[in-house]
Amino acid sequence: MKYYSTNGQAPLASLEKAVVRGLAEDRGLYMPERIPVLPEEFYRNIQTMTFQEIACTVADALFGEDIPAPELHRIVEETLSFDCPVVPVTRSIGALELFHGPTLAFKDVGARFMARLLRHFTQHSDDARTIHVLVATSGDTGSAVANGFLGVEGVHVHVLYPKGKVSPIQECQFTTLGRNITALEVDGCFDDCQALVKSAFMDAELTARLRLTSANSINVARLLPQSFYYFHGYAQMKRFGLGGQLVVCVPSGNFGNLCAALFARRMGLPVKRFIAANNANDVFFEYLQTGEYKPRPSIPTLANAMDVGDPSNAARIFELYGHDWKALTADISGRVCSDDQIVSVIRQCREKYGYLLDPHGACGFYAVYHHLHPGERALLCETAHPAKFKDTVERATGTPVDIPTRLSAFMQGTKQSVPMGKDYKEFKEYLSTLQ
Repeated sequence: MKYYSTNGQAPLASLEKAVVRGLAEDRGLYMPERIPVLPEEFYRNIQTMTFQEIACTVADALFGEDIPAPELHRIVEETLSFDCPVVPVTRSIGALELFHGPTLAFKDVGARFMARLLRHFTQHSDDARTIHVLVATSGDTGSAVANGFLGVEGVHVHVLYPKGKVSPIQECQFTTLGRNITALEVDGCFDDCQALVKSAFMDAELTARLRLTSANSINVARLLPQSFYYFHGYAQMKRFGLGGQLVVCVPSGNFGNLCAALFARRMGLPVKRFIAANNANDVFFEYLQTGEYKPRPSIPTLANAMDVGDPSNAARIFELYGHDWKALTADISGRVCSDDQIVSVIRQCREKYGYLLDPHGACGFYAVYHHLHPGERALLCETAHPAKFKDTVERATGTPVDIPTRLSAFMQGTKQSVPMGKDYKEFKEYLSTLQ
């Protein structure tokens, strides 16, 4: 399989180049030349398959031309050492709980898969230089990538995060690890962090000396495995007899998760339509209403992992639809949820349905609750454990939130971070010290 750039000015790349490089030479995002469609028999029998069996089938279609099946299946099995159940919330809405990985966030699957795929390529490479992974985070990406790559030989991860704009637990998950993980505390917002990473990839002097890649969803190895969730979620809904007229709602920040869901649909997954749930950072929602895409600086909200003003994966979504606004809006609708509404939805969902949402899931629940049509069933992506946003959830419900052992263990460590301005010159000076 070859990969092309969304900007159309870079040469085609192999999977290895797309993964190791991360971003194309023309600053575009890599896309597979074609999207394979899985056979109808797979969908007829999907409800009888395990998560691992489903993921191996999907991985074979996406990566099987480049990775031998035994190695690819081993990567999948190592990645999916946990399940993602669908939990009924209402009679018409089920929550696909994507937060059962090591850091209790949906990004664990993509991060773990990419770490193992990168290890595969480094083991078969003649280039012995360290691979430096640059990752910008608005919350959960940093923790998932840091823990997914912790201890991986030949790889060093540099997590750029906005100072004071991630939750304390999220910060602990990537600033206390040490070893091959370095946290950079940027005096700015997520978009500033993402701009620094992209600038480094475009710096010919740096890329000639260092092996740089990204583990954000701009990297196809982080993005595409997230499609596993949607096949698995559909299989569980089908077991419940709820597979028809299925609507999928995705809390959306950088839009990697929704993009992965759209790839799944292109592979034949029978989803009727999608709902993109936004917080007050409503650039994509505005595009859905007007057809004009106008990125702008992000603003902080209670759903901090979605605080993105210029979502990278919008470029991939536009590409999937041939930049046809009418075709895109026929499949995707949106909704915006304010901070006050987030708090209200968390409280009401707990009181009425007995389900505890995190702030991002609350945006999704608000969106799907107002967008579901008669006869439709919704699959809501619940992307992170509510304990990661303890203060907000407790304020909304008035009751304590138990912190899982996996999270409390991170809070025992000592914070280690490097202060960083948002000016690229300072960031380049830091990178220039690396080997």
